[in-house]
Amino acid sequence: MPVEGQDKKPWGGRFTAPTDAFVEAFTASVDFDRRLYRHDIAGSIAHARMLARVGVLTEAECQAIVAGLEAVRADIEAGRLAWSTALEDVHMHVESALTARIGATGKKLHTARSRNDQVATDLRLYLRDAVDAAVSELRRLQAALVDLAEREADTLMPGFTHLQTAQPVTFGHHLMAWYEMLARDEERLADTRRRLNRSPLGAAALAGTTFPVDRPYAAALLGFDGVCGNSLDAVSDRDFVVELAAAASILMMHLSRMAEELVLWSSAQFDFVDLGDAFCTGSSIMPQKKNPDVPELVRGKTGRVFGHLMALLTLMKAQPLAYNKDNQEDKEAIFDTVDTVHASLRVFADMVPGMRVKRDRMREAARRGYATATDLADYLVRRGVPFRDAHEVVGKAVRHGIETGRDLAELTLEELRGFSPAIEPDVFQVLTLEGSVAARDHVGGTAPAQVRAAVARARIRLEAA
Repeated sequence: MPVEGQDKKPWGGRFTAPTDAFVEAFTASVDFDRRLYRHDIAGSIAHARMLARVGVLTEAECQAIVAGLEAVRADIEAGRLAWSTALEDVHMHVESALTARIGATGKKLHTARSRNDQVATDLRLYLRDAVDAAVSELRRLQAALVDLAEREADTLMPGFTHLQTAQPVTFGHHLMAWYEMLARDEERLADTRRRLNRSPLGAAALAGTTFPVDRPYAAALLGFDGVCGNSLDAVSDRDFVVELAAAASILMMHLSRMAEELVLWSSAQFDFVDLGDAFCTGSSIMPQKKNPDVPELVRGKTGRVFGHLMALLTLMKAQPLAYNKDNQEDKEAIFDTVDTVHASLRVFADMVPGMRVKRDRMREAARRGYATATDLADYLVRRGVPFRDAHEVVGKAVRHGIETGRDLAELTLEELRGFSPAIEPDVFQVLTLEGSVAARDHVGGTAPAQVRAAVARARIRLEAA
C-alpha cells in the first residue's frame, strides 16, 4: 500500500515511502517554471483537441477539459491558485487544478503524453514569444537610431581606431553602424526562431506513443512549422535554448559596445552627448555628478548573459539521450537571459531619442586630431606620388603640426609645399572636415548623402518587417 499522501503525486504508485522534504524542495521547479503556465495550458488544449480528433477522447470530454483548462488559466491570472513544491512543477499544478475542477475526466488529459515532451513544447512556445517580444523592442531601438542618424547626417565627429582620432566621420554614420549591428542581431533571432518552431508534442517520454496521435495536427494548432522528426531528440534536445542564449549574447555584446561609447561620450573628457536625466543618477557625496547608470548597467549585465550561455553549454555537453533531470537547470538561465535582453533593449529604445548631441564639441574634437591626414595622402597619390612616399610626407607634416600646435588645415601653403612640391593651393579643399567626409561618397561611406541613403534603406526594411 502506498504511504499516506504519496498517492497525491501523479507518479506515486511505484513508491512506498514519501519523498524526503528537502529532496522535494530541491527537485521542485515550480518557483521558476510557473511562468510557463499560459504555454502549458495552450499545449494541453491542443493535445486534448488532437486526442478527440483521433478518438481517444470523446467530444464531450474534450470540451470539458478545454473549458476546465481555461478556467484554471483564469484562476492563475487572478491569483487564486496556490503554488506548492509538493506538486513539483507547473505541469502538475495545472493538471491537479483541472482534475479538482472537472473530476476524473481531467486525469485523461495526460494520455499519450509525458512531462518530457510537455515541457519541451512549453519551452519552445515560451521562447518563441520571447523572441517576438525581443524583436519588437529591437526594432523600436533601430527606429530610434535611424531617426537620430537622419537628424545628425551632417554632424562631424572624429572616427576612432585604437580610441585615437583616425578620420572624420559623421555622427549619423556612426549611429548607422550601430543599426547594422542590430540588424544582424535581428536576423540571428529570426533564424533561431525558425529552428525552435518545431513541435515535440507526441514524442511522449522518449519513444513515441502507442496511441494513434496526429502530431502535425497538434503542431498546427500551436502555430508550429512542423514536428520534431525523432522522438529521442525531441524530448532531450535543448540546442534551441543554447542557440537563443548565443544570439542573445551577441546582441548584448553589441549593446555593451554601444553602452561603452555612451559612457565615454557623456564624460567631461569627451562631452559629445548628454543623456536624459531620467536615465542617469547622482552621487551620494558629490553633488555635481550625473552618472550614466543605464549604459553602465547594460554593459555589466552583458557578462551575466555570457555566463548563462556557458552554463547552458556545460549543462548539455555530457548528457546521454534522452531526457535527464539536468535539463530542469536550463530554465533559470534562459529565463534570466530573456528578461535581461528585453529590459536592456527597452531601456535603450527609451533613452536614445532623448539624447542631446553636442555638435560643436564633436566638430572641435575632429578638428584637433589631424583627422584629414589620410586625405592629404590620397591627394598626393592622385598627383602621382607613390602611396608609401605620400605616407611619409604626411607623417612629417603632422609632426610639424604637433610641434607648432596647429592642425594640417592651419598650416600655410608654403609650409605644406616644403614637404612636397606636388602640393598646390587646392589642397585645402581636402583638408577641411566637410570635404573629407563628402569625398567618401559611396555605399557604406560616411558622406552625408550616403548616410541619408542608408537611413532610407533602413526605413524600408523596418516598415517591411
